[in-house]
Amino acid sequence: MGKRSGMKPLAFLLRKLRPTKRSHSPPQPISGRPSTIDTSAEATIPGSGAAAKGIKKKAGQRLWMRFDRAGQSEILECDKSVIIKRAAIPARDLRILGPVFSQSSNILAREKAIVVNLEYIRAIVTAEEILILDPLCQEVLPFIDQLRQHVPLKTTIRADDRENQGTDAPSQAERELPFEFQVLEIALEVVCSSLGSSVTDLERDAYPVLDELAKNVSTKNLERVRSLKSILTHLFARVQKVRDEIEHLLDDNEDMSDLYLTRKQIQNQQFEALMASVTSNSIVPAGANIGRLNSNRYQRSVSIATSVYSDNDVEDLEMLLEAYFMQLDGIRNRILSVREYIDDTEDYVNIQLDNQRNELIQLQLILTMASFAIALSMLICGAFSMNIQVSLYKATNLFGPFVGGTLVGCFMIFVIILAYARWNKLLDP
Repeated sequence: MGKRSGMKPLAFLLRKLRPTKRSHSPPQPISGRPSTIDTSAEATIPGSGAAAKGIKKKAGQRLWMRFDRAGQSEILECDKSVIIKRAAIPARDLRILGPVFSQSSNILAREKAIVVNLEYIRAIVTAEEILILDPLCQEVLPFIDQLRQHVPLKTTIRADDRENQGTDAPSQAERELPFEFQVLEIALEVVCSSLGSSVTDLERDAYPVLDELAKNVSTKNLERVRSLKSILTHLFARVQKVRDEIEHLLDDNEDMSDLYLTRKQIQNQQFEALMASVTSNSIVPAGANIGRLNSNRYQRSVSIATSVYSDNDVEDLEMLLEAYFMQLDGIRNRILSVREYIDDTEDYVNIQLDNQRNELIQLQLILTMASFAIALSMLICGAFSMNIQVSLYKATNLFGPFVGGTLVGCFMIFVIILAYARWNKLLDP
């Protein structure tokens, strides 16, 4: 009886705990494939209104494209908090990529990322990947195509070189630009190509219009030149912003050094390895001094190697930026040459207008002198038309010579005044 009474509570507890265990078992997954959100339409799940609400697009989400150094890409739709955590950047950097600063050009270096805002290219570059904002825009598609063409190709070439060269592969890897510099180079190349093509279109449209304006000054031609000047001013401002940003980077070696994200990543790994070695050496009391000496030597070697790599990397980046700075400077000079041609054409048109104005003034002066001579003859006619008895009225055969003499006298006065005006260079000879 004692044995039965002792087993009864145990069996009762087992029966009570068994359904509780089944109720807390985790649900089995439906499939191993990650879930994707359909952004084209709202997802509807039968019998689950709350789940459908959870799949709807949240406010503040924007379309991004992730492109890694291996050439793999995917479209993401996420909000600011996800991008901030993923790229480790402050929230104010995302405002730079917003529509308020869409007309500005910025290349900002952060601890683990580079914020790029060049024309229509707005992206966040890390040592392993690039996040491109609004990748479906027509202006951004050439940049994405260039990334797909160059980045996987360089990765393949680097892998082939390592297999073929063997021990010489590290030197080849050192000469290869890091991923962030490759992306920056492609972005600058696409922007410079776009600006160069815009300047070419401007030159093709501007010179015929200016030549036509020089031949025929009309309202239509003046309106076309005015629209060209507005396009030129806007284009010059775009080129100047990108050029000033590159010039700002070239003037500061520290900013250029901060752009090397791969070097920062290597330094962090070396620092973590150094701290791990120091920690392991500090555990053994007998070898504490030896471990301290080894860690000091290792730290000095790491600092020397880092300084050498920093100088080389800054030099490589400086050469890269100088090449595109010179290209932008050439584009800027082309715009300035078009502006000078417009100014010269406007000066020529103003000279033509001044010449026509001077001709009108000369004509007005000649007409004034002729009016003065005619007024003298009218004065004489008015004097003889008064109702006063004069002995000349009774003379015969005097009207014709008198009228002819009066006209000849007025004409001589006109000629004398005209000669005086030309002698004083008031009129052209």
